[in-house]
Amino acid sequence: MPEALTAGWLSSAGAAFLLIALAEFGDKSQLVCMTLACRYRGGPVLLGAVSAFALLNALAVGFGAAVARWLPEPILAGGVALLFAGFGIHALRAANGADGEETVPERSGHGIFLTTFLLIVMAEFGDKTQIAVAGLGSATRPVAVWTGATLALLFTSGVGVVAGRRVLQRLPLGWLHRVSGGLFLLLAVFAAWRAWQALAAG
Repeated sequence: MPEALTAGWLSSAGAAFLLIALAEFGDKSQLVCMTLACRYRGGPVLLGAVSAFALLNALAVGFGAAVARWLPEPILAGGVALLFAGFGIHALRAANGADGEETVPERSGHGIFLTTFLLIVMAEFGDKTQIAVAGLGSATRPVAVWTGATLALLFTSGVGVVAGRRVLQRLPLGWLHRVSGGLFLLLAVFAAWRAWQALAAG
């Protein structure tokens, strides 16, 4: 029946939205969006994040939990740690030449989009969120789960971008680079610890 089908679809999408939104608040992907939005324009950051999540959710729904097993956990977490550390060091080096400047230098939207896309894919591939989406997609309507999960991540990423832009209005550019660099290095430490735990468990 159309009514039952619609109700079931909305129920599956709503459950995915609530579960993923609650799981992602304060998670590293939201911090990545906030940190990048502090330094660059918010539009390409949000578009890059949502594109990455749409791809990751499609993989999770399409292939199930096996998508998280494509790469060994220590290699994946180690790559994330190196990526975050590289961006953190770059931001801290940029801080030295930014003191006294009052505006963020504009960078091409294409470059910001690719940067965000790569960071989110590397950080979230095989993460708990993707596994949750895979589990939901295997148990109920896959398209509804993909829609609800992607909208949830659009929401949490948007909150991160808005928060980052508000920070931008209050911090001098030099300190902005230092804060973002520190956040990226902190995320790198967590990723390195995750890699170490995976190696120890293996």
